[in-house]
Amino acid sequence: MINIISFNSSLAKNFRDLNLEWLEQFFKVEPKDKLLLEDCESEIIDKGGFIFFALMDESVVGCFALIKVSETVFELGKMAVDPTYQGNNIGQQLLVYTLNFCKKMKCEKLMLYSHIKLKAAIHIYRKYGFIEVPLEAETPYNRSNIKMVLSFN
Repeated sequence: MINIISFNSSLAKNFRDLNLEWLEQFFKVEPKDKLLLEDCESEIIDKGGFIFFALMDESVVGCFALIKVSETVFELGKMAVDPTYQGNNIGQQLLVYTLNFCKKMKCEKLMLYSHIKLKAAIHIYRKYGFIEVPLEAETPYNRSNIKMVLSFN
């Protein structure tokens, strides 16, 4: 069983390291990644966003961010699960937490950018109601080849 907690600056290194691990495994770290991961407090929290962590036996095993786009729209980003703990539905638990949090915050829309080779992640997003929408001409990440949105209305 996991416990999900809010951002604490002492966990910023965990946020960075968990995300660097999957980015380096599947893609390459892009300038936008570096910006968000190296200074997550000023780039996400101080701009009205949120970061959460999944704890198991006091160890950080996962994380995600809600990056503020507008007052009622957030980007789900930087979701990562420690490879040692993958296969334990931690990603799904984080996503369920995200959706409940967004509903309480009266969000209208949650969006995300991903890549179709992350098949398990895309499957989970679809399972929870995200639908594919056209990508903008200029996406925040070069690796993105899919954009998905979940509307709460």
